[in-house]
Amino acid sequence: MEQTYFRKGFGLKREIEGTLAHDYHSQLVDRIRAADNTLEVGDLTFRLAKEFGFCYGVDRAVEYAYESRTKFPDKRILLVGEIIHNPHVNDKLESMGITIVHRSDDGQFDFSAVGPEDVVLIPAFGVRYADFERLREIGCVLVDTTCGSVLNVWKRVEQYARDGYTAVVHGKHFHEETKATTSQVTKYEGGKYIIVRNMEETELMCRYIAGDVEVSGMEQTFGHKVSDGFDFTRDLERIGVANQTTMLAGDSVAIAKRLSEALTARYGEDQLDEHFRNFDTICSATQERQDAILELIEEPLDAVIVIGGYNSSNTNNLARICSKKVTTYHISDATCIDTESSIIRHKPVDTEVEKEQADWLPGLKRIGITAGASTPNNKMGEAIERILRMRGLAVPA
Repeated sequence: MEQTYFRKGFGLKREIEGTLAHDYHSQLVDRIRAADNTLEVGDLTFRLAKEFGFCYGVDRAVEYAYESRTKFPDKRILLVGEIIHNPHVNDKLESMGITIVHRSDDGQFDFSAVGPEDVVLIPAFGVRYADFERLREIGCVLVDTTCGSVLNVWKRVEQYARDGYTAVVHGKHFHEETKATTSQVTKYEGGKYIIVRNMEETELMCRYIAGDVEVSGMEQTFGHKVSDGFDFTRDLERIGVANQTTMLAGDSVAIAKRLSEALTARYGEDQLDEHFRNFDTICSATQERQDAILELIEEPLDAVIVIGGYNSSNTNNLARICSKKVTTYHISDATCIDTESSIIRHKPVDTEVEKEQADWLPGLKRIGITAGASTPNNKMGEAIERILRMRGLAVPA
């Protein structure tokens, strides 16, 4: 029988590596990295975080997409949603003839036009279990780029469901990864999940566990973030904690600790294991990038530029970390830096709307630079070049 499911690529890395380098790499960034992550030009000093940009999972997903186009030059290739949260990468894939299947207004993917002769890419976030099963039924070729760190979370969530524990997932209920993660409980009869966004919601849950909040209060906050048929009275007696891999690692740890405390108070220390489970599912790449920016902002900096898609959870969290200590500009790409008008377009932390700020560069001497895990290095290089041009400084050859 012809193989129709691929998770390890096609062994075509050598054939595509030149194209990947052309599309996403930056010689300028490579040179800065080699010079202790520092670039000094005139009165400006740029400091790069030690870890930034494409993580392994993103690198692998993009590579597999390019390999798929090379492997199946004459086939129609479809991508379920965005492969990663970076508009340039997704636009590039579309320019290569890869069609992105978007969700309809009801939040579902319509696969009615997909046939067994098609190739379908599963993005780095993964897809919901029901969507995966539907695609397998169609019989199309599936190229699965789901990140290994995401799969690790899925294993824990499945284990919780199998053992009769409700999965408490720290994440954003509307995020593709969290939707895919929570769907894994549906593999098991009686599998349940609830999604918690932050410590405020965690405290509400803990107060409910303690008997201080009515069911109506829980339904108001969590009613749209639980599995079908969720019973607050029954389904919070035994819980297991997991997380969306791109959330703030410290927040995930704190949420798990607070829930453990609440269940200990309710059932006693000797009964905790019967009511609470927690495994470390924090993505190492997310942790490394957050640690790197925490280290960078300990230096004397006038501002930090964070580059990455506005819908990228890990990029937003990098900006959130920086903003607590230094002036921070989260830009989607280098074009947000207008060399003619001296305006920078950026998204302030915890907002949804981009704003313009004029005359932002004068007076800045030391600028930190980082990028989300879905941002190519060339977008960082382009941003640095634009800042230099605004200062009337030559880009080093």
